[in-house]
Amino acid sequence: MAGYGEFASVYDLLTENVPYDDIAAYYDSLIHELGAGGSYMLDMGCGTGNLTFRLAALGYDIVASDASAEMLTIASGKSDGSVQLICQSMTDTELYGAVDIAVSTLDSINHLDSAADIQRCFRKTAENMNSGGLFLFDVNTVYKHREVLRNNTFVYDVDGVYCVWQNEYDPSDDSVAIELDLFYENDDGSYDRGCESFREIALPQERLTQMLESAGFEVLRIYEYLTTRPPTETSEKLMFAARKK
Repeated sequence: MAGYGEFASVYDLLTENVPYDDIAAYYDSLIHELGAGGSYMLDMGCGTGNLTFRLAALGYDIVASDASAEMLTIASGKSDGSVQLICQSMTDTELYGAVDIAVSTLDSINHLDSAADIQRCFRKTAENMNSGGLFLFDVNTVYKHREVLRNNTFVYDVDGVYCVWQNEYDPSDDSVAIELDLFYENDDGSYDRGCESFREIALPQERLTQMLESAGFEVLRIYEYLTTRPPTETSEKLMFAARKK
């Protein structure tokens, strides 16, 4: 995974429109519906902690991990000490005790480097969970990569930052290479430029299901994201809920 150093510094500005409260409530409702047997939670790929601290406010005891020290530095500035933050990759998570719930939000799974890394992530997640525990995550779909992100360019103009987001779609594996040009406004009106690049991968729903089962999970639900509707061919994002056997 990329380090997201430049991206970390502007991440919160560029995601101000994300409905974090609604997403936290959605995860919480699924956890209560399916029953986790406890409240000890691992949040993998927590980024700057916008969802992490909202889930903690709902009563979960959370250890949150991210491979980016820059992201965690920003997250630590929001923390009241109730959440443990650790700098670890999703593929190499090592905890001192087993958790009841594991979550990976905001398509963090897509940011892993390969299908092999996703499989490794699923296996490490299972190793760190109690039997009967819940694993919930959301992912962008192959359809979204192929039809929405594809070779498109997006521009974000927010207070103090101008971002040009360029995608390059690879049909051989449905991945999208992303290049960010970031322009930071100075007090005198001039701009400094920064760059960031990373890659997202997408796997079919059926393959993700097989990989979860291979890692020791039973898939309980697959929904169109932020709903309880079954996925369609044009769903851009999916929600998976699985239980460790």
